[in-house]
Parts: sequence; C-alpha cells; structure tokens
Amino acid sequence: MATLLEVRGLTTHFFTDEGTVEAVDDVSFSVEEGEIVGVVGESGCGKSVSALSVLRLVPDPPGKIVTGEVIFDSQNLLELSDAQMRRIRGNRIGMIFQEPMTSLNPVLTVGKQITEVLELHLKMSKGAALERAQDLLDMVGIPDPKSHLSDYPHQMSGGMRQRVMIAMAISCNPRLIIADEPTTALDVTIQAQILELMQRLSEELGTAMIIITHNLGIVARYAERVVVMYAGNVVEEGTSRQIYYNSRHPYTLGLLDSVPRLDDSEGMSLRPIDGLPPDLIGVGAGCKFSPRCPYAIEKCVSDTPSLKTLSGMENHHRSRCWRAEDIVDMTIQTSIGEQFG
Repeated sequence: MATLLEVRGLTTHFFTDEGTVEAVDDVSFSVEEGEIVGVVGESGCGKSVSALSVLRLVPDPPGKIVTGEVIFDSQNLLELSDAQMRRIRGNRIGMIFQEPMTSLNPVLTVGKQITEVLELHLKMSKGAALERAQDLLDMVGIPDPKSHLSDYPHQMSGGMRQRVMIAMAISCNPRLIIADEPTTALDVTIQAQILELMQRLSEELGTAMIIITHNLGIVARYAERVVVMYAGNVVEEGTSRQIYYNSRHPYTLGLLDSVPRLDDSEGMSLRPIDGLPPDLIGVGAGCKFSPRCPYAIEKCVSDTPSLKTLSGMENHHRSRCWRAEDIVDMTIQTSIGEQFG
C-alpha cells in the first residue's frame, strides 16, 4: 500500500501567561491508504491536538504549529493557504469530532448541515444534495432517513447524532477520516454499533482512518497499527499484535497492565501507573516518563531518548526508550494480548 499521510516532526505549542505549553513535541507517524490506525494515550497526552494540527484547526492564538511537515497525498498541508485548506477539510479529509451535540449546529436541521457540505465541495444542486443526504443517512443506519432530514440535533439521540457526524464525514468520499474519541459519550451497546459501522464503511469505501481513543479494547479490535502517545510524544508505534503481545515501552506496558482483567480473582485491585503526567510547561531533558517508570536508570533522567526502530523487528516497530530491548516480560504480555484478542 502507498503512504497517504505522513506526519514528520510535528510540534505544536500553546503560548500562555504561565509559559509555553509543549502540547505536541516532535510527533511522527504515517497512515497507509485504506488503513485503520489507532492513536492511544491518557487525557492530555496530545492526541487531539495532533489531529487538529494535521487539519490546521489549532486556535491561534494561543496555539501555533511551530515546526514539522504534514504530507497528505504528496502535499505539505502546513504550506497551503487557508483557502486551499478549506477545500481539503470535509472534502478529502473528514473529521468526526468527540461530542456531536457541540459539533453540530443546533439551529440548523440535519439535512441542511449535510447538504451544505455537498453544495460547497461537490458543487451539487440543492435537489441532488438532498437526495445524497438521504442516501448518506440510510448508509449509516438511520431508519426512515427522509423524515430525519428535517430534525434538529437536539431531537436525536446521542447515537443518531454520532451517525449524522459520520454521514457528514463520508459525504464527499474522503481519502482519510480522523475520528476523535468517536464513542466517548455513548453507552456500550451503541459504541459497538458505531465502531462496526465505521469499520464497514472504511472497508467499503477504501477510506483510511485514524481513531483517537483512550480505550485499548477499541484499538485491539479495529486498528491495524497503533501509535501510543505520552506527554506530547509518540513513545511507541507498531502493529496491533506487536503492541499487545510484544510492547517495548514501559508506558505501554503500564496502560495494558492497568486494564481490568477478565481472569483476575475476585477482589483483585487494579494496577495503576504510579505518579502523574508531567507539566508540559518548560519540560527539561530526559525521558518524560522517567519519574513514573519502574525501569528508569540514570541515563533516562539526563538524556532524551529518540523514537527508534527496534532491532530485528519487522513492520517498523518503534520505541522511545533507552531500555526497549531489556524490558520484555512475555508472560505478562501474552496474557494481556489474549484478553484483548
């Protein structure tokens, strides 16, 4: 497969009265055509800001993309004009935002919001756009789609609003969809329906997808590759199997080990990651995870590790850890991998 999106050394800062927040720091990853990539990490790790940076939606001020490249379909998005970016957003790159109730316009009907996208990017007539909007609602599983075109967002359930967001994201047959925590506000049953829908549409339309989430179960089931982020950095990247069965960063191990286990004895307590994420204002030298890391040595505190491909690994399994070759505990990882399937 050809590379569709390649992010190289992306760095985004927020300039505040308290200091410079290094929200995204030297982030690099790629997405192949038709591939589903999961981006995982705890809140505040830079997942969403990375996605907003790719689409150049970071509010300025206080945010600013300081450096890096975002190569999409052989174009560096960071070098395009605002008008050129507007032609790409919603057209060639679709976005599914975290909370549809705040992302959809409350004073416009669902039909109007979908047809606006079609009229703007595909230059459809109002009649053709309305027919296409009805087909899109049917495609995402909304019953009696024609009657719902006149609904306002508040008249729909959370699951239906999320389906409308997906319909808008796929309306122009984009080559890439970025889904930012697409199931956060939904109950478990609806979450599964939405994720199955997204996977099916990705397969049918050949659309690549980035799923941003903190839910390790989601990426285990749906993502082909996984990018793990911590404190603005990519700390590990590999195939889903590599991450779940052979992870090579202490933070990834901690995330996996903190998930409730189906085979634990009753009354067993969770195994959390000790400590708190670092303050991203004025981050010093050394590994950002070292204060919380059980494997840390003196070098981890003084020297900043780079993201390197592991020796003897296929498919570009990469880790940002000085001790990546030393920390493997196959017994623990195998049982974790079996739990997620």
